[in-house]
Amino acid sequence: MQDSISIENYNHKLIEEKWNSEWEKNGTNHLKTGKENPKYYCLEMFPYPSGEPHMGHARNYTIGDILARLYSRKGYNVLHPMGFDAFGLPAENAAIKSGIHPRESTFKNINKMKAALQKLGMTYDFGDEIITCEPDYYRWTQWLFLLLYKMNLAEKKSGPVNWCNSCQTVLANEQVINGRCERCDSEVVKKNLSQWYFKITKYAQALLDDMELLSGWPERVLTIQKNWIGRSEGARINFKLQGDKENIEIPVFTTRPDTVFGVTFFILAPEHPLVDRIVTDPKIKEEIRKIKGKISKQTDIERGSTEIEKIGGFTGRYVINPINAEKVPVWIANYVLSDYGTGAIMAVPAHDDRDFDFAKKYGIEIREVISPTGNLSAGLREVYCGEGIMVNSGSFNGLKSTEGKKKIIEFLAKNNIGNAEINYKLKDWLISRQRYWGAPIPVVYCEKCGTVPVPEKDLPVVLPFNVDFKPTGLSPLAYIDEFVNTTCPECGGKAKRETDTMDTFVCSSWYFLRYCSPHDSKEPFNKDDAKFWMPVDQYIGGIEHATMHLIYSRFFTKVLFDGGLIDFKEPFTKYYPHGVVTLGGQKMSKSKGNVVNPSEIYNKYGSDTLRLYILFVGPADSIVEWSDSGVEGSYRFLGRLWRLINGNISNLKNYGHFSLGKAKNLQYTADIPGLSPLEKDYFRKLHKTIKKVTDDILRFNFNTAISAIMELVNMMYKYNDEVKPQDANYNLIYSATEKAILLISPVAPFISEELWFRLGRKFSVHNVSWPDFESGAVKEDMTTIVFQINGKIRDKKEFPVGSSEKEMEDFAFSSEKIKNYIEGKKMIKKIYVQDKLYSIVIE
Repeated sequence: MQDSISIENYNHKLIEEKWNSEWEKNGTNHLKTGKENPKYYCLEMFPYPSGEPHMGHARNYTIGDILARLYSRKGYNVLHPMGFDAFGLPAENAAIKSGIHPRESTFKNINKMKAALQKLGMTYDFGDEIITCEPDYYRWTQWLFLLLYKMNLAEKKSGPVNWCNSCQTVLANEQVINGRCERCDSEVVKKNLSQWYFKITKYAQALLDDMELLSGWPERVLTIQKNWIGRSEGARINFKLQGDKENIEIPVFTTRPDTVFGVTFFILAPEHPLVDRIVTDPKIKEEIRKIKGKISKQTDIERGSTEIEKIGGFTGRYVINPINAEKVPVWIANYVLSDYGTGAIMAVPAHDDRDFDFAKKYGIEIREVISPTGNLSAGLREVYCGEGIMVNSGSFNGLKSTEGKKKIIEFLAKNNIGNAEINYKLKDWLISRQRYWGAPIPVVYCEKCGTVPVPEKDLPVVLPFNVDFKPTGLSPLAYIDEFVNTTCPECGGKAKRETDTMDTFVCSSWYFLRYCSPHDSKEPFNKDDAKFWMPVDQYIGGIEHATMHLIYSRFFTKVLFDGGLIDFKEPFTKYYPHGVVTLGGQKMSKSKGNVVNPSEIYNKYGSDTLRLYILFVGPADSIVEWSDSGVEGSYRFLGRLWRLINGNISNLKNYGHFSLGKAKNLQYTADIPGLSPLEKDYFRKLHKTIKKVTDDILRFNFNTAISAIMELVNMMYKYNDEVKPQDANYNLIYSATEKAILLISPVAPFISEELWFRLGRKFSVHNVSWPDFESGAVKEDMTTIVFQINGKIRDKKEFPVGSSEKEMEDFAFSSEKIKNYIEGKKMIKKIYVQDKLYSIVIE
């Protein structure tokens, strides 16, 4: 291999071009070995191909790459795959504006991302990539839809949905952010449509229960999911509509059955199907219509806010409170949503903030039924939402709230007017999209046979290419006769295909399984391969996916477990949410114009500099502010490392009097007695650095791992400055030089490979085992601390030199020997002589 790289100057362009070519030729970055070795499946959330990667991508993928490299070097068979979440609205919206077909723009962007990831030195084998918009992938997405359909977990039903007028499509609840479309930021409205849903609610409790299996997940992520699933324990109470021949019962769910005597009005969501049915008075009907029109302009987020002005109207009808037979007026109000609970609530204004505001506005009675003291308030002026003593509650007066809840539920069940119930905020997953660029839903509609799933042998239902992308509220597929018109798989008669496509989150809810056998043409994944590789050992990606992708992936995994296809219940053993990169205090965003593209950095400073900086700038899970000076500092450190290692190599050749590659690795017990004090410090620093870097990487403390390497480099410079070349210990220099290259290699793979080559090694540094530390060298110097009481020795213990007074105190007051003398005695003073004595004086 010809070497034209200057020893003096660190030329990142030549080095990175040279080694990228070599690695590609030799397959160096392919980390899978054989199933005889323990497995490690490291996976970063695959990207949507929007063009060049952004800094969030660079941070995410560098974290995963360092872990994959470390585990590979520790002898693991590592699966570290990459692919592209290639369906979705952005490509189709771009097609509407530019006329470029989504497939063309998507693959153009994929090629840009792949080139950038290869430039960054990522250990991905793109021969095993998956691209979700390819028929050989979405064939199996459709197959999984059919599996859910067979398991009665997929159904088409009518109901109010989130609708984006700009994108002209339905959005899942999770895709509405502050009342706006997460993709285009347009306002989202409600619309009644017939749509396909996955019954994720059937798995609500399992999603909660199995969190005990997720000890490797951050508690904050589990808390987000718990809140999103929203398990509530309470009661279902049936209120009868007064004066109705059909004996209509309207159920409500409440977590506070102890307040049922305080119900002074009843609210139906404006969209509740009973509203139009029960309002019969023409004047009231018109007034209700106007109020519903006002409310329809408000988003669910706005309606759910405690700050929004309460809007409502009286329907002219009443229900009967089953607990006390009182007649209660029925209203509609904007703060009650049709898809939460039963779409109806019993309003208790004395003990609910929103009910209180509504009652005050419309002059409705406010009746206190829970008192913190058990005494009635003189003129209730503010709401009380806490627990207390039941009052104004008939025979239940005087009961504590907790006991009252139980007694009320018993009364409801005994009289067949209600029962205990568990409710969840989680709603079924709406997967229909009225857009083109997605996986077609494999269903046909036959006048004779009804809804018919496409047979597995006919998959994939291929997405046609020639399409008009203008959004009309119907899928563009609806206007392609050759796609729509088909034959019924059951009777052979005329049928029409479903023209909606699937939410792109369906594609990403199982992709981690496809990586186990990406080229399998007979099944979505090979069971034996999945049994070997799954679950994913380490999953890495943004916390913003906690309530969508991560919940959906957990749901799919549980479905596959119940279907007998896999033998595990959770897809990701550990999950790490990386932090975001900001510029000017705001998250980098193309729309905000505050983006620094990775290519700008690696073209000017090199990929190693970018990788080093993006992890050195701060803790990997924190929000970090971009700093150009920080990038320059990282570049200067690599130049400093380059000069140090090359200088050491020259000295090893000129003064070491041995061939590179044949130096002795020092052993602590055998060799350290012969070292000078400076060399002993050097030797200990080297091995403490090996231990710290290893531990810190495994704990995701990349910034402190890099800092430790920088401190080692300082020590290496110090030794070179203080010891004449002819007097130096070249076994020590060689050992430190070799280990420094090995330690920096996962972070800065290019410069380390070049320096390793210059050290005389003929094989890649990335195939060398990770270095071990000498346990004797990292052991802290110990000292014996004497513990005295009134001048007499009562205990002794070894502590690391420099231990704090607090550590001494903690030991002293936990020692049984000492406690026997000080219990019940008055303490006069405590004395600590650093590294020698801890003395207690008592009366």
